[in-house]
Amino acid sequence: MRRLVTFENRRQAVASPAVFYGRVTRNALLALGVVAVSLLIGSLGYMHFEGMGLVDAFTNAAMILYGMGPLNPLITDAGKIFAAIYAIASGFLLLGLSGLMLAPVFHRILHRFHVDEVDLEDTDPEPPRAR
Repeated sequence: MRRLVTFENRRQAVASPAVFYGRVTRNALLALGVVAVSLLIGSLGYMHFEGMGLVDAFTNAAMILYGMGPLNPLITDAGKIFAAIYAIASGFLLLGLSGLMLAPVFHRILHRFHVDEVDLEDTDPEPPRAR
């Protein structure tokens, strides 16, 4: 199975700037795609449950996704339940996307600390010498 995100291990050299910027770009595009899908789900939910127009639904979805809260008052019980679930999911999404965006940066920083160290656990001790 192919992994979505791969980084070099501690025995490999630090990735080149081109590889690093490629990782950051890939993660940013993935995060942007997730945000776009989330906005689409939120907009469709507000349109369905609250009967809002496209612009109002998109604005409310964007405000909840950003963490600000809805602009228009919610009228239906179904709309209120949808907004609550969407807000909770948006909070988790914010944490997940923050981790996704910062993973290449944190990995690069931590990898620089370990690149010159010798891993003492994996080295075999010298056999005793015969006298």
